[in-house]
Amino acid sequence: MQSGDAVLDTMPKLLARNVQKFGNSPAFREKDLGIWQSWNWNQANEQIMFLAKGLIELGVKEGDHVAVIGRNRPYLYWSLLASQHIGAVPVPLYQDAVADEMEYILTHCNATFAIVGDQEQVDKIQDITEKLASLREIVYVDPKGLRKYDKTRLHSFEDIIHSGMESPSSIHDQLQDRIGKIESGSTCVLLYTSGTTGKSKGVVQTHGAIIGAAMSANEHDGLTKDDYQLSYLPMAWVGDYMLSVGQGMAAGACINCPEGADTFQVDLREVGPSYFLGPPPLWERIKTSVYIRIQDASAIKRGAFNFFMNHAAKVGKDILEKRSVSILDRFLYFLGDIIIYGPLKNMLGMSNVRIAYTAGEAISSELFDFYRSLGINLKQLYGQTEASVFLTMQNNNEVYADTVGKPIKGVELKIGETGEVLYKSVGSFKEYYKNPKATKETKDEDGWVATGDAGYMDENTGQLRIIDRANSVGKLKNGALFAPKYVENKLKFFSNILEAVLFGDARDTCVAFLNIDLAAVGNWAERNNISYSSYQELAAHEQVGKILKEHVEEVNKDLAMDPNMSSCQIKRFLVLHKELDPDDGEITRTRKVKRSFVSEKYADLISALYSEKTSIATKTEVTYEDGRKGYLEATVKIVDATLYEVKKQDKNAA
Repeated sequence: MQSGDAVLDTMPKLLARNVQKFGNSPAFREKDLGIWQSWNWNQANEQIMFLAKGLIELGVKEGDHVAVIGRNRPYLYWSLLASQHIGAVPVPLYQDAVADEMEYILTHCNATFAIVGDQEQVDKIQDITEKLASLREIVYVDPKGLRKYDKTRLHSFEDIIHSGMESPSSIHDQLQDRIGKIESGSTCVLLYTSGTTGKSKGVVQTHGAIIGAAMSANEHDGLTKDDYQLSYLPMAWVGDYMLSVGQGMAAGACINCPEGADTFQVDLREVGPSYFLGPPPLWERIKTSVYIRIQDASAIKRGAFNFFMNHAAKVGKDILEKRSVSILDRFLYFLGDIIIYGPLKNMLGMSNVRIAYTAGEAISSELFDFYRSLGINLKQLYGQTEASVFLTMQNNNEVYADTVGKPIKGVELKIGETGEVLYKSVGSFKEYYKNPKATKETKDEDGWVATGDAGYMDENTGQLRIIDRANSVGKLKNGALFAPKYVENKLKFFSNILEAVLFGDARDTCVAFLNIDLAAVGNWAERNNISYSSYQELAAHEQVGKILKEHVEEVNKDLAMDPNMSSCQIKRFLVLHKELDPDDGEITRTRKVKRSFVSEKYADLISALYSEKTSIATKTEVTYEDGRKGYLEATVKIVDATLYEVKKQDKNAA
C-alpha cells in the first residue's frame, strides 16, 4: 500500500494521491437526461471537500453513522468519501429495501444522518421516523417532489455543498484535524451482509483492510487509471463498494454511473467498460435476452447464429486461451467474429472488456463457457463481505468453470476438518457491529476467518473449488452427497428458468421448486399465440410444465454421468405460482435464496412433492409494491421427471 515514500492506507491519502498524480484524468461520469457529465479528480476532490465541510456544519461528528441510500450516482459516492474524511462511518443501504428492512439497519447502527437519492427514500424514512430515535437530519440529492415537504430536518445536497463552500476557516481547520486522525485501523465503512441465513450482520471494515484487498486485486489484474467501469450494482453490496470505491480509488480509475436500471444496457454499450463485474443472475439475464432476440429473427439469421455459436462452443475458449487450433477452425471463428460474435459483444457493451468477473454465488459451467467462447475474458473470483471481497482470483491463463482461482497476495487459505474454507487476509474485517458472539464464532484469536462455505483445493489446477454453503451441503438417506447449489445452477442455465430451489437433505430423493423467467417464457408464449394475464397463469400452463420437464430431465441425464452427484437427480418438481421476492423475505437483495425460510414458508408444497399428489391448493402471503400485505391462492401442479442410471460414458435413460 505504498506509492513512492507515501503509505496509502486511508481513503483521504488515496484521494490526495489521485488529485496529485491524476488530477485532470476522468474520475466520475454520470448520464443524466441522456447526457454524460464528467468530473476529473480535481473537480471531484473539490466537491468532496465542500461536502465534508458542509456535513461538519450540519453537525456530523466523528464516529457518527451516516446512511447512504439511492441508485449509483457520483453524489452518493462522494457522500461515502466525504463521510470518511470527517471521521464518520458511511453505511450504504439497498435502495429497493422496504421500510422494515431499512428500519432494522438504521436502528441497529444508530444512524444519526442519512444522505438519500430522492423522494422515494425520504418517504420510506419518514414512514418509520418515529422508530428512528437517533436519526437527526436527512440530506437529499434530487429535489423532485419534495418542494412542499417540511424542511425542518430535510436539507438539499446543493445547500450542503454551498454551506461547505462558504464555511469559515475554522471548519477547514477542523476538517484537516479530523483527516489527520484517520489511520489504517480506523473504521472505513459498515457493510451489512445479505442475511441469507438470518438477520443481516454489520461488517466493520477498516481503511487498511479495504485498501489492502483492493490493491492486491488491482495488482493481480493490472487495473490502472486508464481503466473504467459501469457502476450499476447496488451501492450497499460489497461487490460494488470494492469495485467502485476500493479498486476505483486505489487505481485512480473512472467510475461511470448509468441513468437508471431501465437504461442499463444502452449505457453499458455507450461506456464500453474495460473491466466489469456481474453476478450470475445478470449473466443469465443477458444470455436470455440474446436468445429471445434470436428467436424472433429470420430463419437465415437463426441458422447463422446457431452454426457459429456451435463453432464458438467448440473452439472459442481455446482461441481465447491461446491454445492450438486448426487453421480452418480459426478461420471459421474469425468469420464468426465478423458476423456474430463481434456485433453481439458490441450489443452487450462488452467490446472493450479486458476483464469480466463473476462473483456472489456459483455460476453454471455452461453459462460460464458461453461467454468465454465469445472471446469475453470472464473469470471467477471468490470472496465475502468479511474479506473485503477478494480471496481468490483466476489468472488469464488459468481459467476454469468449476474452480474460483488461487489466493491473491495477502491471503492464506486452509480447509478445516469439516471441509469448511478458512482464511487469513489483509482485507479481513475488524468485527461484527454490536455482535461479539458472532465475531468470536467467525474469527478466531489467530485471525482465521470461517467462510461458511464448503470446498477443497483442486489437485489438478491448484485452485479452490467451492461445493456449496457448508450448512447447505448434506446427505440423502442413502448417504450420497446432497449439494443443492450445484444442481440449481445447472437448472438456471436454461433461459426459461429464473430460479430453482432443490430439497433432499436426509430424504430418499430430491425434489425442486422452479421459477419461470417471465421474459423468456412470455416471449415463447407470444410466438405460440398463447395468451395469459399474469405470471401465475403462465407458470401453471400445461405446455410450460412440459418444457420445464425436458430441462429437468436433461439435467438429470447430466447428473447421471457423475457418480458423486447422480443421487441429486430430481424425481419431482413444481413451478411456483409466484416469483421468489426479496420483499417477501424469500431471497436476499443480491438474489440469494433464503433456503430455510423458503422451506418453512412452503412446507405444504414440499410435503406434496414427497407424497403421491399430482397437485396441491395453496395460499401464500405476498407483499405489494406499496408495502401492503395480501394473499395469493393457487392450485400448483406437480410434475414427475425421469431418473437415469449412473453411466459414465452413456447418457441413455434406464
